[in-house]
Amino acid sequence: MENQLWHPVALSEAVTVAPLAAELLERPLVLWRDGSGAVQAWADQCPHRGARLSLGKVCKGRLECPYHGWQFAAGGPCVHVPALPGFVPPASHAARAYVCQEQYGLVWVRMAAPHAAVTPPLPQFEAEADAQLRKLNCGPYDVATSAPRIVENFLDMAHFGFVHEHWLGSRDTAEIADYQVHSTPTGLRATGCKAVQPKSNLHSTSAAQVEYSYEVTAPYAAVLRKLPDAASVALAGYREAIGLFICPMGPERSRVWFRLAVADFQSPDQTLRDFQHTIFTQDQPVLESQTPKRLPLDLRAEVHTAADKASGAYRRYLSRQAIRFGVIP
Repeated sequence: MENQLWHPVALSEAVTVAPLAAELLERPLVLWRDGSGAVQAWADQCPHRGARLSLGKVCKGRLECPYHGWQFAAGGPCVHVPALPGFVPPASHAARAYVCQEQYGLVWVRMAAPHAAVTPPLPQFEAEADAQLRKLNCGPYDVATSAPRIVENFLDMAHFGFVHEHWLGSRDTAEIADYQVHSTPTGLRATGCKAVQPKSNLHSTSAAQVEYSYEVTAPYAAVLRKLPDAASVALAGYREAIGLFICPMGPERSRVWFRLAVADFQSPDQTLRDFQHTIFTQDQPVLESQTPKRLPLDLRAEVHTAADKASGAYRRYLSRQAIRFGVIP
């Protein structure tokens, strides 16, 4: 199932004409741009003697292997073998290419066969179409835990008053009111989520109740939307959405990006990123401390309360989707 999904592997701006090494589902990739500027995503292995293509270079729109100089054109076919200038390489000499596309400022890759019968859509980020929200990416963050553990943390409000004390929560107001969780075709939606937060965003002037909604949009992706009490924010009409996009590099290793969509066209990019960085680096050591690192899907493996409804729904969704990477069935 995981091979069928679209996964983020790099920031678009990080992929230039120079080859870039990446990793997805324990497989090394090489990313580069061809002569037309289109991103190519291939297995990082020359079909000739297995050298890492990411150690090579791009010559006139072709990726050249660092070992014997074989050159590969867009799509993967070998088009030049320097040791045999007159040789016409057959199709069997091609590099292994994967389908890829760019969206949300990221490069996305599917490892399924290009003509696979099932082609799921990219995880949705509806705020992308809202012209009244400014978008930018934060990350990447390399995290020593599974992608599902990170998604579950993203859905969890009960940790706010402890992990994010004085920021997103307070131990004196840690109670989680009842909220609603509904299944969706892409995962789940949690609504009616509320939290009292001392500093819910960059422009907070006082503690206030903040209304949240969460949506799981793919097994390793989610979105939260938050609307603070208007009286507690210096910037009129402030609201935001945050997309969580995870590359499962290994069963217990993940690369994380956040896509911010905020009603703030004044603050410098770095200031917005710094706030998100503060919040996630509070989460990261706790995430990396959890055992097991792979998320148990059997609800009897860990104890749960009513405050964990979204977590339980997420685990059941992963079971229905037959997800096996980063979980314990």
